[in-house]
Amino acid sequence: QVQLMESGGGSVQSGGSLRLSCAASGYTYSSYCMGWFRQAPGKEREGVAATDNAGSAIYADSVKGRFTISRDNAENTLYLQMNSLKPEDTAMYYCAAAPRYRQWWLLRIYEYDIWGQGTQVTVSS
Repeated sequence: QVQLMESGGGSVQSGGSLRLSCAASGYTYSSYCMGWFRQAPGKEREGVAATDNAGSAIYADSVKGRFTISRDNAENTLYLQMNSLKPEDTAMYYCAAAPRYRQWWLLRIYEYDIWGQGTQVTVSS
């Protein structure tokens, strides 16, 4: 069974940090590019960051310099280190997987086939 399971969300004050994790199972993790997306209430889901299996990464302008995406292929786990959090970072965060031949770096939702259930991040001012 193909599955992505996010964890690590929570409530923090502005300026705080959180580290999200995404555990993958049921498919060849190293063959897929991985991304983090988020969706705030009343807004469309948007791409936050993504990485291929060689370690190349791309970030949305809104999180550059604050968020870091990384992956551990041996542990089939994706991470998102989030520093200097802002209230506008409040959203449900999802991890997703895209086949390597897709344009994963464009952070478009339809490039990603496999999705987790999400973990909530709330940042208070």
